[in-house]
Amino acid sequence: MAADMAFRVGVDLGGTKTAIAVLDRANETIYAARRDTPSHDYDAIIRAIRELVDGARAALCFGAEVAVGVGIPGALAADDATVKNANTQTLIGRPLTRDLERALGARVAVANDAACFIASEAADGAAAGAEVAFGVILGTGVGGGVAVNGAPLIGRNRLNGEWGHNPFPLYGRPPITERCYCGKIGCVEQVLSGPALAAAYRAETGEALTGREIAAKAESAREYGRCYIVFLLRASATGKNVLP
Repeated sequence: MAADMAFRVGVDLGGTKTAIAVLDRANETIYAARRDTPSHDYDAIIRAIRELVDGARAALCFGAEVAVGVGIPGALAADDATVKNANTQTLIGRPLTRDLERALGARVAVANDAACFIASEAADGAAAGAEVAFGVILGTGVGGGVAVNGAPLIGRNRLNGEWGHNPFPLYGRPPITERCYCGKIGCVEQVLSGPALAAAYRAETGEALTGREIAAKAESAREYGRCYIVFLLRASATGKNVLP
C-alpha cells in the first residue's frame, strides 16, 4: 500500500534525546514527543523509536501505510545496508533501516541528520533561495551539511559537509591529545560538542555540569561562554573547506 501522505512522520535520533514529530498536509506539527536515547544499547534504541511511533499511531490513528523518516548522527554506507561514521557508536555496522522496518512494520527512510537539517533550511528556512548553504549541528556530536541549489549534497562517501571531523584550528587552545572515536586526533567535535564543553568546563572550574546547565549559568559562566563562542567562530571559518 502506498504511504499515506496525510501524515508525515519524522524521527530525530540524537546521542542524548530521540524525538518524533508528525506533520499534516499543511506541514503543521500535530504531534510531538521525545525521550532520552539509550545510546549504548542498539536494541533499546530500536525499542525507543518503536514506542515513540506507537505513541503517535495511538494518538492519530494511522497504520503501517505511513512511512517514517529517521535522521541519524551518522550516514548509511554505500550499499544502504549499514550505518557508518555514527557518533552514537552502537549504530556503526548495524542494518538500521532493515531493523526499524521490522520493528515498525512500516517503510523507513534513514538519512544523516545534518543533511536533513540543511535540506529543510534550503527548502523553506533560513537558506531558502541560496545557491550554496552550509549548516552545522552542535549537540552530543558535531556535524555539518551542504545544500546546492536547494538540494543536500551527499557526496561519493555520503559524508559531504562532515565538518565535525575536520581538524580544529588550535590557536589559543591547548593541544588535543585524546583520539576521537573516528580515529583522528583534534577533531572539531572534540572541542565543540556538548560532552566536550562539559569536560572542558569541569577541568577549568571543577564543576561537573552538562552543556545545558553551563548555558543556563549565563552570568557566572560568561567568560567561559565567550571562549566557546570564539572557538566556534574559528572552527566555523574552516567551513569553506567543505563547500564545493
